[in-house]
Amino acid sequence: MLVLLRAQVAETYFALRTAEARLRIARDNAALQRRSLEITERLFKSGETDELDLQQAKTQYLGTLSSIPEFESQIMRTRNALAVLMGRPPGPLPELPELAGKEGVIPLIDRAVLQDVPASLLLRRPDIRAAELQIAAQSALIGVAEADLYPSLTLLGSIVWSASTLAGTPNSLALIGGPSLRWNVFDYGRIKNTVRVQDARLQQLIVAYQDAVRQAAREADDAASALIKALEREQILRDSALAARRSLTLANALYREGYSDFQRVLDSQRALATQQDSYLVNRSNAVSNLIALYKALGGGWHSEQPLVDPATRQQMQQRTDWGNLLDEPGPPSAGASLPVTQR
Repeated sequence: MLVLLRAQVAETYFALRTAEARLRIARDNAALQRRSLEITERLFKSGETDELDLQQAKTQYLGTLSSIPEFESQIMRTRNALAVLMGRPPGPLPELPELAGKEGVIPLIDRAVLQDVPASLLLRRPDIRAAELQIAAQSALIGVAEADLYPSLTLLGSIVWSASTLAGTPNSLALIGGPSLRWNVFDYGRIKNTVRVQDARLQQLIVAYQDAVRQAAREADDAASALIKALEREQILRDSALAARRSLTLANALYREGYSDFQRVLDSQRALATQQDSYLVNRSNAVSNLIALYKALGGGWHSEQPLVDPATRQQMQQRTDWGNLLDEPGPPSAGASLPVTQR
């Protein structure tokens, strides 16, 4: 539960930051396109261009403007989802100081040490540990079933004390003891089939355990591969966004000087918006893949917050004697984390 909860909190938090960054990009592009619309409108009124350029500029500007409410709605929904995951009512989260001043900031992962990840890290996964313990329990049940094939010797004993309140009635004390031998000789076939059934269930759990290990390895490998490829795309998309911005600057200059038509400005504006959005989405995907890698390896997060808050702990202890079961576990060892560098 903690692995799933913390992974979902991390994914929701960075989804919120991604939506904020995309909203900022949409507003910046809307401002650029509005200036182009104003220039085109002045040229149209002075007779230096036709109405087609004006309507195309207006269409592109309004299309970008229409995406802003959608991003704002996405931010509100994601913030509410984050609040519910943290046990808060939907709304602002003033108790989180890290949310203030970091709107739209997505961390950029420089590199992650993924080579030769120890296979023992997969054993931290709760599903693999549960499957392993189920095999051990089922193996013991085979021994229990096989025990019925052999005779069982039981030592029986009892003490009986009898007394009465009637005068002249004697009290009595009886001691009974002796062995008891039990052997299901005539149920040999049924017992043998019971052993076979238990062994078949053990084999079924072994196959399920092997499949769980393979699925865990696949999830870890998929997340690691996706993270590496996202890091490879990051520099390419950054250069592409810079080139798109330079292209828009040149297209605006050529259009104002009369050396180019307005179509090149429109194409440059669309390319800039697309490349900037792709760059942000790729950065968000890199973080999501890193979270998926930690989740595939069974966690790796450690929070200073207690698992059970003091008010809830006191309420539970007033109802029931929990002993030391509500004590907080210690932090994980240093070798349980995956080394990652980010900025």
